[in-house]
Amino acid sequence: MKKIIKDLNELARTLEKKTEKVTDDKMKGIEEILKNAYKQIDKTAKRGIIKKNTASRKKSKLAKKINSLQQKKLKK
Repeated sequence: MKKIIKDLNELARTLEKKTEKVTDDKMKGIEEILKNAYKQIDKTAKRGIIKKNTASRKKSKLAKKINSLQQKKLKK
């Protein structure tokens, strides 16, 4: 779970710094990674490794980052 979240955060950070346009292909890839991250977060919460609210907070943070990238895509 940590690795997936870390990779997704790093990918979002690099795309935010770049001045190039975020393409639909990149967004589809990011959304697929986000889907896998949600799955892993839910699994760890179900097993009791992290609490339910922590899982919700992590998913919310990831969704915020992805939504900001989508807004960047729409603006350009």
